[in-house]
Amino acid sequence: MADVREVSDATFESDVIKAELPTLVDFWAPWCGPCRMVAPVVAELSEEYAGKVNFVKMNTDDNPAVPTKYGIRSIPSLLVFKPGEDRPVETIVGFRPKSDIKKRIDAALS
Repeated sequence: MADVREVSDATFESDVIKAELPTLVDFWAPWCGPCRMVAPVVAELSEEYAGKVNFVKMNTDDNPAVPTKYGIRSIPSLLVFKPGEDRPVETIVGFRPKSDIKKRIDAALS
């Protein structure tokens, strides 16, 4: 079973940039309603893309450095990174339907 692991400012580089697979990062906060709506969608996608894409989440309240670096101003924000690349290849801001997120992940990976 795939799971959506929590990453931090301290582990972001090793867990995302240096990951062997593409990684989707879900930037969220506990007080954010749309973040709670997108979480189960991200969990479902982590199952569907198991072995192809890593899925992680980062609490922006507890980890301000990485969200600041990537200009996260609205949450939820989903960023897709390819292995070894410091810049995201896709950015999805706000709650989006699962089909839309899936389409954008597929486009980012192609």
